[in-house]
Amino acid sequence: MFASFLLKLNWKELLMGQEEWSFILEIILRTAIMFLTIIIGLRILGKRGVKQLSIFELVVIIGLGSAAGDPMFNKDVGIISSIIVFVVIILLYSIITYFIGKYKGFEQLLEGKPICLIENGEFAIDNFKKENLGSDEFFTELRLKGVSQLGQIETAIEEISGEISVFFYEDKEVKYGLPIMPNSLENPLRMIKKDGHYACTFCGHTEIKTPGDSRHCPKCKKEEWVPSCNKKRVT
Repeated sequence: MFASFLLKLNWKELLMGQEEWSFILEIILRTAIMFLTIIIGLRILGKRGVKQLSIFELVVIIGLGSAAGDPMFNKDVGIISSIIVFVVIILLYSIITYFIGKYKGFEQLLEGKPICLIENGEFAIDNFKKENLGSDEFFTELRLKGVSQLGQIETAIEEISGEISVFFYEDKEVKYGLPIMPNSLENPLRMIKKDGHYACTFCGHTEIKTPGDSRHCPKCKKEEWVPSCNKKRVT
């Protein structure tokens, strides 16, 4: 009975769905185009969308997941078509991995490179603007590492995975810096009422100010300031 059932099966429909065998070449082309399209799209979105996975790894996961999922519930999608998608993705993965290992420039083009976001307790503004990273989100990341003000940080780098690497000053070298605790930036000043250290709310530049007009920040030309602090990091 089972043998009879197998003989009655439409094997072409089972293996190819509603498509002809000539569609195999189109499948290969479609897969290659979509593979490259996903890479480009994720590069535009930035690292934060793919945190802890490289862009390339995420593309492979998306591609394989889609290829495996569609034929499970869509009668029009043949099994062979999905197998071909798997093979093409694996071949592309192998080829691109080879070039990544052989050419450093190709790796940076595909996955980006680490970017310095804080240097000497202040924002590296030009680099920060390039990343799709909000200040609130960034401050949250820093607070999770025990940071309460930017003067504790010598260097902060966004890695290609989207993770933030932070290198701290020793306690004796901690400087006055922009406070990043919740609500610390809610009441910026344009008029200084008393002497003290103040930090620019935009770039984190810190300087001593006297009562009067706050004046523009010499680094970013903004004019909103908050009192800075030199609190040590608690670990």
